[in-house]
Amino acid sequence: MRQHLRDALATQLPKQVDALQLRTGTPVTREARREQARMILDTAVRIHSENELTANRSLVPPQIEQQVVGEVLNELFGMAGLQPLLDDPTVETINANRYDRVFVQHTDGRRVQVAPIAGSNKDLTDLVRLLAARASSQERRFDHGSPAVNLQLPGGERLFAVMSLTAGGVTSLSIRRHGYLTATLCQLRKRGTLDAGLEEFLRALVRAKKNILITGGTGAGKTTLLRALAAEADPMERIITIEDAFELGLERDPNIHADVTAFQAREPNVEGEGAISQAELVRWGLRMSPDRVIVGEIRGAEVIPMCNAMSQGNDGSMATLHASSSRIAFTRLASYAAQGPERLSLEATALLVASSVHFVVHLARSADRTTRVVSSIREVVDADGHQVVSNEVYRPGIDRRARPVPGALRTDTLDDLVEVGFEPAVLENTEGWWPQ
Repeated sequence: MRQHLRDALATQLPKQVDALQLRTGTPVTREARREQARMILDTAVRIHSENELTANRSLVPPQIEQQVVGEVLNELFGMAGLQPLLDDPTVETINANRYDRVFVQHTDGRRVQVAPIAGSNKDLTDLVRLLAARASSQERRFDHGSPAVNLQLPGGERLFAVMSLTAGGVTSLSIRRHGYLTATLCQLRKRGTLDAGLEEFLRALVRAKKNILITGGTGAGKTTLLRALAAEADPMERIITIEDAFELGLERDPNIHADVTAFQAREPNVEGEGAISQAELVRWGLRMSPDRVIVGEIRGAEVIPMCNAMSQGNDGSMATLHASSSRIAFTRLASYAAQGPERLSLEATALLVASSVHFVVHLARSADRTTRVVSSIREVVDADGHQVVSNEVYRPGIDRRARPVPGALRTDTLDDLVEVGFEPAVLENTEGWWPQ
């Protein structure tokens, strides 16, 4: 039955869409195409049932029939077997080790195994290829020559898939959902990610145009915090974003960000040519008169052009970095710089970081693992040989939530923050302003 419905759509839908467009003289919308597809499938189901009765075979139960119709529609217009999981707002992460070994993590921390998301490994591979083709104007390959793909789904979710390199050569994927496609510091305070004092402090950092590096582990909320910090900038500031795959989406709301150019790195073509790296995009972005440059995630050679951007007048720039603590961030930056084409020494890297990054904001899980929280904030002070010297101006408490360290912030920096409206007394409460 499933194949019969697929065949009916493949042969009839293009003809009916063309006829509808000729009749109306306007392009057929996605909703209209889906309605046409639904009518085709209803007719195809009836014909299939009549054929089965004629052949004296049992009919499919009505509930199974409608389930198959929905799945075929989702193959064409949605995410096939992924659609029910993506429709569930409590699902935060989807991990498929293979098409029939699928696990999800819910927002409350529960992990459960769910039904298969495809009928076979081939079906799952074809689905990923279809999603890669829809992802953007830059179609992303997914084949044996390019066995991994990283992309943003239409709903803002981040998908990474790999084929042939896994045990058994099966296709595996992971999907992460961001709870907030737009976010503000106020929203994060209400969610428990930060307290009232941190909200004021971080807002002042952005308005004083301090360069900020956000660190944390996988799923710590780095991208969400980056969106919230960017939302504190003047709406008319020109922002250039650079990402490996579109995820930030600052251009979604022109009331928050009116002037945004978003760049996405490009993978090589089938001949192995035409790749555009994040490092190159940072260099291009600097030629487009930005007020702020934002890199979705530093993970390689882009660290040097990004630090150059931060130290050459583009104050207020931001980036995220995968790191297990605010202190270890400097080691990660040094390792990326050493691997880049410039092959900077540790001493040169420390000087570059010290002259470019002003603050490192670290995210972690709270001690009870229920909430993502701001855990530490470091102010970069100077470089001493191959070491970056920093002060921890917010330090994690026993619950991993950040508390201010009175007197740790440099006087010159505090003066800069006061100029944009920050109240210094916020830093004097050693227990912070976390709700009890």
